[in-house]
Amino acid sequence: MDDARKGVVMEKRIRHALSAKPERKGVYKGRAVSMSDVAVAAGVSQQTVSRVANGVPNVSEKTRDRVLAVMHELGFRPNYAGRSLRGGSYRAVGLCVYDITKIGNLTMLDGILAAARECGHAVTMIEMCEDEAFALAEASRRMAELPVDGMIIGMSRMAPDFPSFTPQPGMSTVIVTMYAHPLCTTVDSDHYGCSALVMNHLFAHGHEQIRFVGGPTYSIDSEFREAGWRDALAGRGIAAQEPLHGDWTPHSGYEIGQRLAKDRAMTAVYVANDQMAAGVIDALREQGRRVPEDVSVVGIDDSLEAMVPHVELTSVRFDLRERGRQVFEHAVQDPGVTPEAVRIPGVLVERSSVADRR
Repeated sequence: MDDARKGVVMEKRIRHALSAKPERKGVYKGRAVSMSDVAVAAGVSQQTVSRVANGVPNVSEKTRDRVLAVMHELGFRPNYAGRSLRGGSYRAVGLCVYDITKIGNLTMLDGILAAARECGHAVTMIEMCEDEAFALAEASRRMAELPVDGMIIGMSRMAPDFPSFTPQPGMSTVIVTMYAHPLCTTVDSDHYGCSALVMNHLFAHGHEQIRFVGGPTYSIDSEFREAGWRDALAGRGIAAQEPLHGDWTPHSGYEIGQRLAKDRAMTAVYVANDQMAAGVIDALREQGRRVPEDVSVVGIDDSLEAMVPHVELTSVRFDLRERGRQVFEHAVQDPGVTPEAVRIPGVLVERSSVADRR
């Protein structure tokens, strides 16, 4: 049979296959489209369809194009469970986080997706609601039910089962937290070390009466930043005044700033994030305290540049995309690898909100 006649026969087969299916792609005679359906419509063997679906090279370009065209027309989707059985991998990683809209989570996700894209992996995500009782075992169980090879769990607040948590057998599990775990690798920005950067900078400008504004008391990030502040003061024999806590928003920072403005002994404020720091600065100035002439202010996360045209706030910048990349790389490692505690240092970004103590 010559090529022209083969083409006519093939076109008839494809038309017949398409006319036999319902109005919705991916459904064929009341069921999901199979490799057998594609093989019949394309006039090839199921083995050839399998090779095309799995990217095996030993198929001619012309045949591959024909099979791909039929797959597209019929709405065929490869069976990833079957692919996993054959290749031993889904080439996918699971991610579980609280509130993906937070700046840190979004930027970390960008790093995870970039790393996954480079490796030809997919990312499957589930989001825990703020009012859900958070447990690592439950997050792990939910992720293990999905077609993933490894999992990443964001732990912005302490999980009650953290000390006793055991990861799923044969599945690499990474927890995003400052706490080390004996059975899982943990990766995070160095929320304790960033305080040393801030405090040494303020000490170098002569400040000693340095107040701390923390985030919510349940926040692990805020907890470690506060610990670094306390230890830095203790190292110099300076008593720490009890910190005030906000909810990460500029409004809460503003309310705290109004209270701090009455503290005449204070010469500097270390704020646990930039959003609250902006509110603190507004309140101090409104109450007649000049920044930085009377009070120096430092924040954490260097997140204002995208929102404020002229950023004056000295801050610590974390490479959250790099954190996402490292989280992904550990999630695709052999689950038998010895767990690590990876801490990514920040960088102090000096601007005009800090001056020498008067």
